[in-house]
Amino acid sequence: QVQLGESGGGLVQPGGSLRLSCAASGTFFGINTMHWYRQAPGKERELVAAITSHGTTDYADSVKGRFTISRDNAKNTMYLQMNSLKPDDTGVYYCKAEVLTTGRDGIRRPVDYWGRGTQVTVSS
Repeated sequence: QVQLGESGGGLVQPGGSLRLSCAASGTFFGINTMHWYRQAPGKERELVAAITSHGTTDYADSVKGRFTISRDNAKNTMYLQMNSLKPDDTGVYYCKAEVLTTGRDGIRRPVDYWGRGTQVTVSS
């Protein structure tokens, strides 16, 4: 069983910063690409940033230059440093990871797992 747990959300004023963490636990062989998504009230979930196991990153245009995604493979943990936060950044932030696990057939394959989310509120 694999679990993802996010932390670090909270209430921050516009222009402030937060650092989110996502830790994977359980039994698995490795983690491929990890992602941060967010969902604002009344809107669809959107991709914020992604990072491969080798450290290649990608960002949504709306957060480029303000957010930085990183990971510590030894700790199976991903981070999202969010600076210059805006009210539009408000939402529930979720992490997703492609986790290498062995199925009942004995074949190792990547399976997507999601965390439960952490609330980020940017407001004065």
